[in-house]
Amino acid sequence: MDPVIKGRCEIQWLLADACWILLLGTAFGSTNITRVQNPEADMNISQIISYWGYPSEKYDVKTEDGFILGVFRIPYGKRNSNQTAQRPVVYLQHGMFVSASIWIANPPESSLAFALADAGCDVWMGNSRGTVWSRKHTRYSPESPEFWAFSFDEMAKYDLPATLNFILNKTSQEQLYYLGHSQGTTTAFAAFSTNPTLSSRIKLFFALAPVVSVQYSKGPLKALISIPTPILKVIFGRKELIPMSSLNQFLGSQVCNQKIFSHLCAGLFFHVSGYNQKNFNMSRLDVYLSQNPAGTSVQNIVHWRQILYSAKFQAYDWGNPAKNMAHYNQVTPPLYDLGAIKVQTVIWNGGQDLFAAPKEVEKLLPKLPKLLYYRKIPYYNHIDFLLGIDAPNEFFPEILYLINEW
Repeated sequence: MDPVIKGRCEIQWLLADACWILLLGTAFGSTNITRVQNPEADMNISQIISYWGYPSEKYDVKTEDGFILGVFRIPYGKRNSNQTAQRPVVYLQHGMFVSASIWIANPPESSLAFALADAGCDVWMGNSRGTVWSRKHTRYSPESPEFWAFSFDEMAKYDLPATLNFILNKTSQEQLYYLGHSQGTTTAFAAFSTNPTLSSRIKLFFALAPVVSVQYSKGPLKALISIPTPILKVIFGRKELIPMSSLNQFLGSQVCNQKIFSHLCAGLFFHVSGYNQKNFNMSRLDVYLSQNPAGTSVQNIVHWRQILYSAKFQAYDWGNPAKNMAHYNQVTPPLYDLGAIKVQTVIWNGGQDLFAAPKEVEKLLPKLPKLLYYRKIPYYNHIDFLLGIDAPNEFFPEILYLINEW
């Protein structure tokens, strides 16, 4: 079967699955075989951090082009508040369709943000423009098309410099550790290849499930990216795509915590990211699904479509030479030169990842001049790096070792 047709069938399956969950969950919502709801399902990021006994700080960071981004901080762990030595600063950047809540979606022992704080790090978590915690602008409302005229280009050009410089100024440090997942690595590759000043302020770049091309990707995300732009805009409009809503909060907290629906709900994750049920904490489904998805722009998906069909890691194509000239001073969108990245880079990828496909990562590795370390975890899928039960044993220790030694 043609990969695009197969992918569209997968989207239809995904939508059908969601509809059945909604319909059956509404009909049988009062069943007496409901799991106990995790309280974090109804909390915001600051509340989740505090719930687990950690100090929590929130800042609003303004970008050069007017976005106001929500940035969250865990300055220290539960048992090292009296540490006098300077703490390593670690910045965590989420991927597409999720928010910073993904780093604290599990209990402390299996959430990377909490593990880093307990290891003595000063942990910061960013939120990309357009996600649920970064929906403010000095001039535009989220109701306006201008608000949504962005892709990961703007995240790389504006969001990362504003956020990272704010953090470094706040902590009075010269450098920090950058850790990204999925599109959180994409924005970093774009930023570090074009902004040498920013690159010089990164000690190490940890890339989990990195993505700069999607030719070999599979599943519903690939199918979404493959939809022709005019059809995509007819279906979703020209502004926001898959935002956080009361519907997904209802599904997460009232439906998917019921045992009879839990495997169906988990299928939503597996179908998108790859199957690995043994490494998935079914008891946390209500938290995962009530906090995500967190939204992105239609233009961001159009940008990924351009990367798919051009087979190039390049800036957004504005559609005609005149517009490209206005944005880039050239008639075609510029390429992001991975060979220009001077940041020491560490990569982990999963052998069962549908989006950051192993073949894509294999193509990426030789293009990075400062690749310090690479490891493929054969049984990992796309979300195992975020939610995997065995993550504290599988790769957390390597991250902590490199932070301590580098």
